[in-house]
Amino acid sequence: MRVIWIVLDSFGVGSLPDAAAYGDAGANTLLHIAERAKHFALPNLAALGLGKIQPAPGVPADVPVQGAWGKCRERSAGKDTTAGHWEMAGVITPEKFPTFPNGFPQDFIDRFEKAVGRGTLGNKVASGTVILDELGAEHMRTGKLIVYTSADSVFQIAAHEEVVPLAELYHICETARAMLTGPLGVGRVIARPFIGQPGHFTRTPNRRDFSLEPVGVTVPDLVKAAGLPSVAVGKIHDIFAGRGLTDSIHTDNNMDGVDKTLSMMDKYHEGLIYTNLVDYDMVYGHRRDVQGYANALVAFDERLPQIEEKLGPDDLLLLTADHGCDPTWHGTDHTREHIPMLFYGARVKPDTDLGVRETYADEGATVADFLGIEKPAAGVSLLPILEGK
Repeated sequence: MRVIWIVLDSFGVGSLPDAAAYGDAGANTLLHIAERAKHFALPNLAALGLGKIQPAPGVPADVPVQGAWGKCRERSAGKDTTAGHWEMAGVITPEKFPTFPNGFPQDFIDRFEKAVGRGTLGNKVASGTVILDELGAEHMRTGKLIVYTSADSVFQIAAHEEVVPLAELYHICETARAMLTGPLGVGRVIARPFIGQPGHFTRTPNRRDFSLEPVGVTVPDLVKAAGLPSVAVGKIHDIFAGRGLTDSIHTDNNMDGVDKTLSMMDKYHEGLIYTNLVDYDMVYGHRRDVQGYANALVAFDERLPQIEEKLGPDDLLLLTADHGCDPTWHGTDHTREHIPMLFYGARVKPDTDLGVRETYADEGATVADFLGIEKPAAGVSLLPILEGK
């Protein structure tokens, strides 16, 4: 048995019932992209049932559907990458990770600077690209680290790769991760390396996320404990703090993520291959690039048949997301949305409506059930419905 679980990071399909509390009532990543983008069509995703979940231009509902389809609500508080992935893997976080809309406390910044031997710039909520334009030149002149946050629970550290070598930046992030506990326990510390010259800075693919360890037992933990391969592609390793994994590989971009998923499918023929495709969120959603997001979805849709062709008779493909990031929405942050859930494989009954699930954790329970291993504490397995039993 093998599951290929692919997260299209931030690919939401409509606001949750409680979205108004987050300022997100009416957000819909898929629909708003489809309504505004040019040359947008996702025929292969539509054939798995995406148009049944959210009909949209270029994503029809009236086509033969080969997969099972539905959408999930988030029970965890917030709209964060970490909470989203943990919940789909069986761990619900009822309280939000702390955020710092006014920057981090000065006493922490003082202790952090002393611990890492460098000063800091910024310490505020900011766009990752805007703050490079604002402080990048001063960083290059002084060697001080650019630190900033967002509406998410993150402590981000930006540094030019020629000023702060990657190994040092990662060590600095590890130091910050160890210091950010208790009331300061942000979900992620993020290394944001960049290159270039003032006015022309570019963030590199060498980003690394340093997450808290999951507060409960996750599906990767259970897969590994069962003696099966538990393989991470992309930032899955970082989100789960490396826990519950037997192999992992980082990726440079979405298409590299697809390539490495296909490579892992050639290497491993049982267990779990768990992939995150981050560009939708990092490169397009947060930057409010509608056409870029649309083009990236089309590019994945075109590659989807390659993944399907590698599936064996005892394989299950699951396509989903972790939250929304509607590129037409106000601000630059995530949006509180349902996530799509598309299952495909020889054992999946075609055109099966899974409805609206009450938690992302139903995905993890289904994955565990399919693999024949212990199920996580949260979630209900959909396997009997998938198999038409």
